[in-house]
Amino acid sequence: MRLPGFAAFLTAIAVISIPALAYEIEDERLFEIPSGQTTIRVISTADLEVFAPLIAEFQSGNATFNVHYTQVGSSALMQALYDENAQFDVAISSAMDLQTKLANDGFARTHRSPQTELLPDWARWRDQVFSFTQEPAVLIVSNGALDGLQIPANRQDLIALLRDNPSRFDGRIGTYDIRQSGLGYLFATQDARNSESFWRLTEVMGRLGAKLYCCSSEMIAAVANGELALAYNVLGSYTTSLAEAESNVDIVLLEDYANLMLRTALIPATVENITGAEAFIDFLVAPATRPLIRRLTGLPPLDPEGIADQAAFRPIRLGPGLLVYLDRVKRETFLREWISAIEQP
Repeated sequence: MRLPGFAAFLTAIAVISIPALAYEIEDERLFEIPSGQTTIRVISTADLEVFAPLIAEFQSGNATFNVHYTQVGSSALMQALYDENAQFDVAISSAMDLQTKLANDGFARTHRSPQTELLPDWARWRDQVFSFTQEPAVLIVSNGALDGLQIPANRQDLIALLRDNPSRFDGRIGTYDIRQSGLGYLFATQDARNSESFWRLTEVMGRLGAKLYCCSSEMIAAVANGELALAYNVLGSYTTSLAEAESNVDIVLLEDYANLMLRTALIPATVENITGAEAFIDFLVAPATRPLIRRLTGLPPLDPEGIADQAAFRPIRLGPGLLVYLDRVKRETFLREWISAIEQP
């Protein structure tokens, strides 16, 4: 008579033992070539179609490697490596703070080579996190929606524009849902550090029923099709093709400051194809690859001279300073204040 109860107990144990749902994959592809002998597994937040030409270029000079590319969101990448111990050889992300935490907490492998040594000090951290692009956060605006109103030059102008024209912008503003987007959270915390205007702007957007998005591509599409009048903190590198194709969309680099995200790569501690991972990292960071990155992907490569020439650029520096807002208590406090400001009744 005890067997059914014991069986139920075993079933319960089995259910408890099942791991949590795996990280969400947005897209993936195997770039297989005839001469490929081993496979490099890449997990990345960059759109697969954007990165595909660069992978082909890498394989043209490294013909023994196939590349399996998995596209995920920045939070999913963190979940895969930090929580699920997923096995990848290279991790590429736009969320510099999460990459820094992976390295800080022992989830990244050290790599030093002649190519990584050529990086500026601000573009690498502990020989574990390596930058290869510099991408600003921008404002994108549908000039048809403004209908004669002046495009804001800075955040104070943007706040005034929204406050003075509530009927024009009600329900037609987009920004990141920073609870879901690692990059959005990074931009928001850097905004808060740079200027008090961030919280005033967030409150104004909240009163106007701002729509929240996971990623830049969705915000760009919503502005292009007229659903949104403007979107704040969009990743500027993703808007280049939009500017060429959409004459009714303006890309605004706000003059008070523009956070400059460094897209980074690291070798996870779970790496299996070490030789392939190191070759891929060296290819990404090599000075000779920089013009290829711009030409093949449209992403802006590292350009130390360009940063010095643009007064509005505020490069987000790699290092332990990025870990401040990843502290559990600080993160919960920041999110609570942000939710209060952005989700108003």
